[in-house]
Amino acid sequence: MRNYLSNLSFSFVMDIIDQKLLEMLQTDCKQTTKALASRLYLSVTAVYERVKKLEQQGIVTKYVAVLDKNKVGKGFVVFCHLKLVQHSKNNIAIFERRVAELHEVLECHHVSGDYDYILKIVVRDMDEYRLFLVNKLTALEQIGSTHSTFVISEVKYSNVVVL
Repeated sequence: MRNYLSNLSFSFVMDIIDQKLLEMLQTDCKQTTKALASRLYLSVTAVYERVKKLEQQGIVTKYVAVLDKNKVGKGFVVFCHLKLVQHSKNNIAIFERRVAELHEVLECHHVSGDYDYILKIVVRDMDEYRLFLVNKLTALEQIGSTHSTFVISEVKYSNVVVL
């Protein structure tokens, strides 16, 4: 409950300028502080201080380059639903630690419903996925079963959280 309330306080502290700044950073984080300042009608120093405050509060956690998966040979995207053998605290911790080490796994979400986790996996092709599944993923003894769904086409992809 405390974490929930502390997270809520950040949203109340943010003003409209912070929100606009975050929207601009999400769409292009390589903009200079000068360019951001110009678009926000603020001084460079004011924008720099706002960005640092957003980073210190943990609202901005990192800056990344988004790659074209096809151009780097990782265009085969799979959503793998899986069930654990056992739901003990230790088993969950071991699984989560080990799956976080798999570089093919871009995302891992603990979910409710028929499955325990959904993984977003990127590999070169079906052959590479099969090798990954057999040699790495199902080699984790915490996994009871898997169900793979293959992406036909990406209709929408975004990292932008609308504020």
